[in-house]
Amino acid sequence: MKAKVAFFDFTSCEGCQLDVLNLTGEELLDLLGAIEIVNFREAISNRSDDYDIAFIEGSISREAEIPRLQKIRAQAKVLVALGACACIGGVNCLKNHLPMEQALKMVYGDAAKYYDTIPARPINAVVPVDFYVRGCPIQTGELVKVVKALLLGKKPDIPNYPVCTECKMAGNICVFEFGKTCLGPVTRAGCNAICVTGGRQCWGCRGLVDEPNKNSEEEILKKHGLTPEQVVEKFKIYNTYAEVKK
Repeated sequence: MKAKVAFFDFTSCEGCQLDVLNLTGEELLDLLGAIEIVNFREAISNRSDDYDIAFIEGSISREAEIPRLQKIRAQAKVLVALGACACIGGVNCLKNHLPMEQALKMVYGDAAKYYDTIPARPINAVVPVDFYVRGCPIQTGELVKVVKALLLGKKPDIPNYPVCTECKMAGNICVFEFGKTCLGPVTRAGCNAICVTGGRQCWGCRGLVDEPNKNSEEEILKKHGLTPEQVVEKFKIYNTYAEVKK
C-alpha cells in the first residue's frame, strides 16, 4: 500500500507547497508512484484526516494554530517541517522584535482589534518534528530524497556542513571579496549555494549548522573590516526566533 501523505499550511506564503506542485518529469512520477496524497488544499478538493506523513509549511503565529498543529501531530506517524518558516520561524519572526499590539497596528491599522497574534515560532517550538526540508523556498530534489528515505525507513541524509563548502565546489569567488556580507560560513548547506552562484549572497534561510564555527566567521569578518553586529542584522531576516530565544 502507498503511504498516505498530507500537506498543511500555517502562517506562510505557501511558496514551498507551490514548489511541490512544480515538480516535473521523473521526480514527480517517482513521488506519485510511492505515495497517495490525501490532503493538500492547493492541489486537491477532497480531504482526509487519515494520513501517515504530514508536511507542515509555515510558522505558528496565532493561538488558534496551536491546537490545530497538535491535532495533526497526534494523527501523523511522521511529521516533516517544510521550508524556512516551519523549520526555523523564518521571516514571520521579524515581528517578534515588536510588541504584538504594535505589530498588529502596523499591519491592520484601525482594524487591528479584530485580529490576534502571538510571537511567531517554528513548528518544533510547539510539537516534536521528525524531519526537516529546509530553505526559502525548499529544494524539490531534497524533498524527493527525504520522501524516499522515509518510505524506506531510513534517516534522510541532509548536509550538516556550511554553504561555504558547496560554494567552493561550485567554483564561486567568495562574496566577501566583493564587499558583501554573507552568512554562508555558518548556514547549513543543501541548496548547492544557489544564491551565491546566482550572483547574490547567502541569507541563512536554511538555518545554522549544528556546530557553527564562530571563530572562523569572526576571522572572516575581521579580515574584511566587518563587525559581528553587522552579521547579526543579516541573521534577523530568517533566524530571529533563534536569536530572540537566546
